[in-house]
Amino acid sequence: MSVMGFLDEHAARACIHCGLCLGSCPTYRETGDENESPRGRIWLMRQLAAGRLSLTAGVVGPLDRCLGCRACEVACPSGVAYGALLEQTRAYVERGYRRRGWQWWLRRVLIDEVLPYPQRLRVALWPVGLARWWGRRGGLPAWLREPMELLPERWDDAPLPAESPACGPRRGRVGLLTGCVMSVLFRGTHRATMRLLNWAGYDVVVPEGQVCCGALHAHNGNLVQARHLARRNVAVFVQSGVDWVVVNAAGCGAMMKEYGHLLGDEEAMRVAGRVRDLVELLATREFPQQGTKRVTYHEACHLSHAQRIRQQPRELLRAVAGRQFVELPESDTCCGSAGSYNLTEPDMARRLQQRKVENILRSGACVVVTTNPGCQMQIEAGLRRAGARHVRVQHLADYLVERLRLR
Repeated sequence: MSVMGFLDEHAARACIHCGLCLGSCPTYRETGDENESPRGRIWLMRQLAAGRLSLTAGVVGPLDRCLGCRACEVACPSGVAYGALLEQTRAYVERGYRRRGWQWWLRRVLIDEVLPYPQRLRVALWPVGLARWWGRRGGLPAWLREPMELLPERWDDAPLPAESPACGPRRGRVGLLTGCVMSVLFRGTHRATMRLLNWAGYDVVVPEGQVCCGALHAHNGNLVQARHLARRNVAVFVQSGVDWVVVNAAGCGAMMKEYGHLLGDEEAMRVAGRVRDLVELLATREFPQQGTKRVTYHEACHLSHAQRIRQQPRELLRAVAGRQFVELPESDTCCGSAGSYNLTEPDMARRLQQRKVENILRSGACVVVTTNPGCQMQIEAGLRRAGARHVRVQHLADYLVERLRLR
């Protein structure tokens, strides 16, 4: 592989600057600025790698404002691996660009050292209830209050069973990735996932020793730590002996499916080949139709664009909701969550959040289903901001368990 400094030259030159990616890029659609488009950012990457540009705010800013949603990869006729180029560039940026103040603290402390580690996250969340109460009464500045508003109103921290047996004919044994943020804030969704898999005929185990998938570090330019976490997960899931590794967070699933490329060894490739999103194992089951309120579906970017899983969630929802399922305008446009993007780039994240909320309200749905916890928090916060508390946001697993009465 020829490399221009830090960048894969072959992959970068695959971009022919045709512009077919422009309409798929959320930041370009919002700004109309070439630097905020995929081809514009690839040009910046190549100039940096060739030494023709330096790491200034004017160059780093457009790269920071990329959501990493990878919608451009779906639109690209040349098959440019934009996500990999972005991660290579961000790793270079973080090695050489000096961030200051709030941005340094967000990236180097909160995102790198707190969010990916459940125990640290639990400690950090202890004062949030009081701080949020104080913030809603004007006691905190907006830059500190708004991140807290992204958190769920309440969360379930009860322990998960280490093993849960299949109901009826057994179809296999799967290991559940619990992740970092999900293992603290969305443990109820993990329980719903286990019930669905048991109902579908799978024994479910929660292997000890697993860690964050590494996506937060990789998207934040810390590939060294991302690889360290990936190696630990590979070892844990190999030792577990499961048939499949099941993930119910779109970003985590996309990351684990790329472990082979990230680590470059056969064992990682074998584990990556066994990773399945929850919907991939449920898609073969027949679901009884249940009466429900009007429901719509927001496509998580890393399920739709990175994993190319678009129809299975819709088919599951149609099977249960029937004619009450309605399509969401711009369903595959990023909501602005994008991992930690809504923390580091709140202005653009808020614009995309507002656009998503407007489309949800236009759909007339009472329930919005998604497959990623970040999307769920971002959309819930946007609906609260808009005064639309009558619209409920649910993870697909929670929605299906509730409708099928598997609780």
